[in-house]
This record gives sequence, C-alpha cells and structure tokens, in this order.
Amino acid sequence: MNDMQFTDKHILITGAGSGIGAAIAREFVAKGGNVTLAGRRHEPLTVLAAELDQAAGRKACHVAGGFDVTDAQAIRIGLQAAQANFGAVSILVNNAGEAPSAPFEKTTEDMWARVISVDLTGVFQVTQAVLSDVKAAGGHGRIINIASTAGLTGYAYVSAYCAAKHGVVGLTRALALELATKGVTVNAVCPGFTDTPIIRDAIAQIMEKTGRSEEEALAHFVQSNPQKRLIRPEEVAHTVLWLASSDAASINGQAIAVAGGEVLAG
Repeated sequence: MNDMQFTDKHILITGAGSGIGAAIAREFVAKGGNVTLAGRRHEPLTVLAAELDQAAGRKACHVAGGFDVTDAQAIRIGLQAAQANFGAVSILVNNAGEAPSAPFEKTTEDMWARVISVDLTGVFQVTQAVLSDVKAAGGHGRIINIASTAGLTGYAYVSAYCAAKHGVVGLTRALALELATKGVTVNAVCPGFTDTPIIRDAIAQIMEKTGRSEEEALAHFVQSNPQKRLIRPEEVAHTVLWLASSDAASINGQAIAVAGGEVLAG
C-alpha cells in the first residue's frame, strides 16, 4: 500500500459516533484526513472529535450532529456546514444503520419501513447529496458503503436488515458502473458480526432473556465465523482506508466480506 495518506482530503462518515464509524474516523485522521463526523446524536460525535483533534494536534474533525440520513433537509443542512469547514467532500463513507431483530411474522410494517429507510434509502439520499462533490474530486472520488455479510447471504430473524443490505450491495454495483468513467469508485464493505456496542447490547439482551452466560451468548454470534471470533472494527476500517487509496483505483463495484471466511462467494 503505497498511497495511504489523505492530507487535505475531506471524508464524510455517517454513523460516526461509535463502533465501525468511529474506527474509520480514527484511521483517516491518523493519515492526515479532514473528517466530518455525521450522526444523529451530538454528544458521542463531540467526544470523538475532541479525542481525534487532540491526537492529531490540529482541527481534524467537524461535527455534524442531527445528521439524520432519513431526512433530506437535515442531510442538506449538515452537508453545507461540512463543506463550509473542510470544502468539497471527496470520500463518502455510508456507515449509518440499524439492525433490529424479530421473526418475520412479528416484523411490523413500521419496523420494516424504518430499517429500509435508514439502511438503504439513507445510503441513496446521502450519496445523491454528496455525488457532485465526489465527481469533482479530480479522479480520486470514493463512495464506500458499509453493508454487511447480510447483504451477501441470509440470516434468520433479521429479514428487514438482510433485504436492506442486499439493496445496498445492488446499489453499489449499479452506481459503480454509472460512475466508472467519472473518476469515482463505488464499493461495499461487508463485515461479519463485529465487536461494536450494538453487538455488546445484543449479547446483554440474550443473557437477560435466556439466562445464558456471556460466553454462551457470544457463541451465538461467532459460530458462523470459521475463525470463531468477532471482527474488530479496526479490521473494517483498514479495508475502507485501502479502498479509499489510490492503490485501489481499479477496485470498483465490489462487495468485500470482512468476516473470517464466513462468506466465500457472493
């Protein structure tokens, strides 16, 4: 990897307050990037921005709180403020998402609509808002969608999430073809179960509802990974960083599984 510096590049990351989004932000700031931390809640974004600014010894982050990917006006206002701070966005990372669990028969229309709105339509809306910036990035525009192995295969009890993430992978592939001659690449990263607050909350819920031990609850999530472990957020972030680099200029329209071999084709 020869070109992993992002000095003066403006990277916008949705869902940046914790987990994978925060790990991606840390990696880009460490490599000189200017990062807009976008998310609905101000507090975790502000805490992360202070940490990263201090570590970088510079103003490296802009906080875009109230950035609701389901609200076109909120996206527009947040993007304008981000551009005023760091200029045009050259790298977009669509990371915001939700993953509620329910049997299909108990999946309500409201739950279905919410998951599709956040996990799929949100990617569409943010990408459309940022696209003119990314296309103007002088041949170095990048759109990187954080999908999931649920975009490559099926899982029980998360039918809405699987449908949305399959949609993200399809959108990635279609947009990659549209933009192939515009100096922009579009790819998806598909993590398996990752050690994030969402998974830790899910483990706690399993323990509470079933009386299982933490080890037994964790086994539920790692059983499908041949390496028998959770993915680290940093592993996902490193993949994103590579896709954003000049070294990955020919990688386009791909859905890259970061899952220990869980998904071997897709």
